[in-house]
Amino acid sequence: MDEVIQRRDLLIGGACLAAGAAAYGLKPRRRVSLQGSVKLDQVLPRQFGGWTSHDVTDLVAPKTADSMAARLYNETVGRVYSRGEGVDIMMLLAHGDSQSNDLQVHRPEVCYPAFGFAISDSQRIDLPLPGGVTVPSRRMVAKAPGRQENIIYWSRLGEFLPTNGAEQRLDRLKTSVRGYVADGLLARFSAIGPDPAVAFAQIGGFIEDLMRAVPTNDRAGLIGTVRANAMASARI
Repeated sequence: MDEVIQRRDLLIGGACLAAGAAAYGLKPRRRVSLQGSVKLDQVLPRQFGGWTSHDVTDLVAPKTADSMAARLYNETVGRVYSRGEGVDIMMLLAHGDSQSNDLQVHRPEVCYPAFGFAISDSQRIDLPLPGGVTVPSRRMVAKAPGRQENIIYWSRLGEFLPTNGAEQRLDRLKTSVRGYVADGLLARFSAIGPDPAVAFAQIGGFIEDLMRAVPTNDRAGLIGTVRANAMASARI
């Protein structure tokens, strides 16, 4: 009997050691940021291609020192860009240098309903950028009494561009298995109006203009290295 107990204890102990070693092996040991030390505010031009802008602070929930948003994002840039023909595009970019189990990019399809919007027509799209590049993105319409907001956004987790919450969780797991914690970015653009087709065309044109104006060396922080290099190879 004692021999059986000893064997059982050895098996349990061995299993625990193996589990501990596996957990240690999966624990991220380094942080990787495509954004680097450059600030979004410096990367994103305030004027370009006929667009002018002004800063706004009410595109996200108020951020207090101990709020989730304050812990999640190191920097947020909120602006409204306008052009002569009366087109207004609202832009929110938010960057966090550590995407973990507790801190992950907040997706608009979750955030908007929390503020009283109903989401309709939520679709995954391949958003065209200059040089034949496309970015996996999401297009959706958010409605509240007296307001319809037409939204195009993408999120970046390291080199991954997840288009829904399940992909985002899987991509975060992939980075952990590879031994690092990635930075994350939310890029959200929207226009108010009753006609989504018109609004999405305006937003898409604005994003193309914006990406042309962003310095070549700073594009990877927005769309990942592969797509940034493809734009550079196309001499854009």
